[in-house]
Amino acid sequence: MSVEKHIRDIISSSLEARGYRVVRIQLQGSKRKTLQIMIERDDGNNITIDDCTAVSQIASVLLDVNDLIHESYVLEVSSPGLDRPLVLKEDYARFKGSMVRIELKIPREGRRHFQGILLGVKEDLITIELTPQKEVAEFAFSDIQKAKLVPDYEHAQ
Repeated sequence: MSVEKHIRDIISSSLEARGYRVVRIQLQGSKRKTLQIMIERDDGNNITIDDCTAVSQIASVLLDVNDLIHESYVLEVSSPGLDRPLVLKEDYARFKGSMVRIELKIPREGRRHFQGILLGVKEDLITIELTPQKEVAEFAFSDIQKAKLVPDYEHAQ
């Protein structure tokens, strides 16, 4: 199990009990490690600095008690922003109808990057309508390196 998965397992239930959902956890850096915890609110409201502070305090206690990271690190708590990453299969179902950008682990037809309207997820297949081609493409969830929403700045709040 990866460190990120282990951290998610340890902190998720405590954060969910307080109205937060973990979007992504990343441990980055070699000399100076940064643990990024990306969160959103269950009620759909925007993340505030107070939210980040509260989550940071909760996560710090849980991480200290479980001692998963054996070296010094910087804890960073943030919101996903408009270009929210899609991490779990549930994210793909939730954001059906949104514009997404997908990067594959291995090129398909000479390309690793695809963009289009997210049509949905069924079992292990993510379906999008490619733009501007208007062709439908399916990608295995396991083949996706990373994916994120493409912001629509004209309709952003």
